[in-house]
Amino acid sequence: MTRRAEKPRYRRVVLKLSGEMLGEDHADPICARRIADIARQINEVKSLGVQLGIVIGGGNIWRGTFSREIERATSDYMGMLATLINGLALQDALEKEGIFTRLLTAIPMAQVAEPFIRRRAVRHLEKGRAVVFAAGTGSPFFSTDTTAALRASEIGAEVIFKATKVDGVYDSDPLKNPRAKRFARITYLDALKRRLKIMDSTAFSLCMDNRIPIVVFDMFRKGNLRRAILGERIGTLVSD
Repeated sequence: MTRRAEKPRYRRVVLKLSGEMLGEDHADPICARRIADIARQINEVKSLGVQLGIVIGGGNIWRGTFSREIERATSDYMGMLATLINGLALQDALEKEGIFTRLLTAIPMAQVAEPFIRRRAVRHLEKGRAVVFAAGTGSPFFSTDTTAALRASEIGAEVIFKATKVDGVYDSDPLKNPRAKRFARITYLDALKRRLKIMDSTAFSLCMDNRIPIVVFDMFRKGNLRRAILGERIGTLVSD
């Protein structure tokens, strides 16, 4: 008997990766092994026919909080350039997996990546290409969480998958409190009332206003991205 084909719950999604996801603690800001593992997981969901946009951070290379003597806007631009470095590394890993990939940047850099144009991004997705969004929003004072919410809204994504090192959202830090409670599901309003640090307030407001659910999950557990795409209950779902 042949196995029935698995049907993804979502057709178009945005995957949010922090820069720290690409590194090996503090030893190596860009770990080839870890990026290859991420690329393999992405390949698993691409084989399901899912249209995938990826927003990547730059915290493994640059964090403005480490450089308070640098003016904030300048520091933010440095962080945006760090996301381009990460984007190039991820694009390389994805293409080694046989995934046609386009790197789009909010800061024009013609020799490195295509400029972000909403219609072009949607067309790439429709053609089955993975699209990596780099350089944040192109403006300082906005996080890559806000970029994920903005790009998801622009391309009509059905959900944002926020990849983390923990298996969801807790009412307190599970590393400090062994009795911390994990939420299987929580509303936007409850998350705001509890001041849970899921995304920054600007990103969260965009998701809430545009009714884009957020799934917070542990991407270091093998197969979790695929399970999330298929609609299995993993991590924490944030929605209405």
